[in-house]
Amino acid sequence: MMTILGVLDWILFVILLVPGIYFIFYALASWFVPSRPVHKYPEFKEVIILIPAYKADEVILNTARSAVMQDYPGDIMRVQVISDGMSEETIEELGKIPVEVLPVSFENSSKAKALARAVSCLGPNAADTVIILDADNVIGRTFVTRVVDAFQDGAVAIQAHRKAKNRNSSTAVLDAASEEINNSVFRAGHMAMGLPPALIGSGMAFDYSWFYDHIGRCTTSGEDKELELMLLEEGAAIDYLDDVYLFDEKTSSARGYYNQRRRWIAAQFNCAVTALKRLPAAIRDRNYGLIDKLVQWLFPPRMVLAAVPLLMTVLYIVLGSPKFAKWFALSFILIVSFIAALPKKHKDGKLVKALLIAPLLAIMSFLNLFRIRGMRDRFIHTEHIR
Repeated sequence: MMTILGVLDWILFVILLVPGIYFIFYALASWFVPSRPVHKYPEFKEVIILIPAYKADEVILNTARSAVMQDYPGDIMRVQVISDGMSEETIEELGKIPVEVLPVSFENSSKAKALARAVSCLGPNAADTVIILDADNVIGRTFVTRVVDAFQDGAVAIQAHRKAKNRNSSTAVLDAASEEINNSVFRAGHMAMGLPPALIGSGMAFDYSWFYDHIGRCTTSGEDKELELMLLEEGAAIDYLDDVYLFDEKTSSARGYYNQRRRWIAAQFNCAVTALKRLPAAIRDRNYGLIDKLVQWLFPPRMVLAAVPLLMTVLYIVLGSPKFAKWFALSFILIVSFIAALPKKHKDGKLVKALLIAPLLAIMSFLNLFRIRGMRDRFIHTEHIR
């Protein structure tokens, strides 16, 4: 029995060690992202900004206003809100901004369905570039100009730097920190190593023709991951703009965090299944960007990854077992990687206070592993500040 437990201990350790090494490698690599020159003579292309808005009456007006107020030629830029479940009053106010409004209704709403309906109505030649925003995003005046300019370097898809709009609760502080760690590890760090950065669902931009041909193939709530997989399988170039920001509202309550992570973990589970199926072919074809992505999708949720080594360290210390040493080393690696990936402005008293509720969120993340049924194509929106 002790031998079996020892083997299981080592299996669990190796399973968590791989993402630990992965995180610290790319966290340190993110320190060396080269600066990006802006083209002196940008090419202005036709742009459409699509904003799927599911029951987003509280926040959509600010988002629509920030999308319209761009330092970009108005005659070649359109903004369309895909309205699902919003009030007639909100739709009327949107018309005054003004933006285009496409009312939709689905039995099971999802962002993928909303986007697919929009491009179907727009047609194949509606624009050169499409930008996707969430209903609670806010962008600066030069956002569109910088994104369109970056397409001159040959990318098919571009991800901007998503930052937290709010840090008004401990949950929001941890959510914002997690966002920035992701930006460092999965985007900036990958760019520094010459690998494709990850997409994140909003602040994404695509060649319109490519998007028109592919968005209808997305069938889950993780449409960004599905699009990313298609890009990687086709060898299409993905770019990341570390200095082009959009601001995203973070969930302020533990309940909101729990519901949001249920959907994310369901998408992660589907990605893991996909990874197991496609990894052998990716290795055979030496598609290194796809190999990296598929391996990444096999990692456990962040909160679980952080909590288990700490828990095992404490457990073995209590039991007086020397096995605590390897778990302590793994905990140290993960803590260093998170510190290295986190921008200085997030390392403050709010974060220290927020870490007190981290164990609760870790437990919620673990429980979510057993409550993902039915979440594959269900849309759960962020609980917005009122």
